[in-house]
Amino acid sequence: MRPKAVVLLSGGLDSTTTLAQAIADGCEPTAISFRYGQKHTKELVSAENVCKHYGVAHVVIDLNLSSFRSALTRKDIDVPMDREGKLDEDIPITYVPARNIVFLSIAAGLAESIDADRVYIGANAVDYSGYPDDRPDFFKAYEEMLAKGTKAGVEGHPVKIMTPLLHLSKADIVRLGKELKAPLELTWSCYNGGEKACGHCDSCRLRLEGFRQAGYKDEIPYEDGVVQ
Repeated sequence: MRPKAVVLLSGGLDSTTTLAQAIADGCEPTAISFRYGQKHTKELVSAENVCKHYGVAHVVIDLNLSSFRSALTRKDIDVPMDREGKLDEDIPITYVPARNIVFLSIAAGLAESIDADRVYIGANAVDYSGYPDDRPDFFKAYEEMLAKGTKAGVEGHPVKIMTPLLHLSKADIVRLGKELKAPLELTWSCYNGGEKACGHCDSCRLRLEGFRQAGYKDEIPYEDGVVQ
């Protein structure tokens, strides 16, 4: 019997590659996405399309984090464009406070409910935007918390947090996605919700550079003038 897994799926490059890795690992995945008050939901459309591509179960959870101070949730805060310097030098305003803590908690609860023994998350600590909840020490501490604060944990088989992309560069993630034949053309990473990806937010810049370094052309459409 294949082990069951819950996979956090935003609909972006990293989470879609993570889903592909969970399938390659022999798991029976259930994808979980969140409608959490973000400014746009194009990523949820991508997540749905990715799940249809793989034929996997997809759970969408409704939350309201719109009161949290972040450029991704607050209409009065602009998404930074063409930010200068290294993108991991400080914590940007696109950080949603405690988002991974909230999402992982719900994912771990779902995992217990469906008898899954692992949760996959596409966190990355190499080429990332400086978020504190994308770092190895956070996931180590989170696993320790699950071991003490869940039924599965106190019974001696805590839900494991799987972070297959944690130590990969963005170029490595693109290469892995291609190797696993993940449908990267269905994904959406842009922080803005236009018809085409902006090419100027942190997420677009990291994604574009990853494709360039990996030697592939990104197949999603970008605004006119964006060099791919």
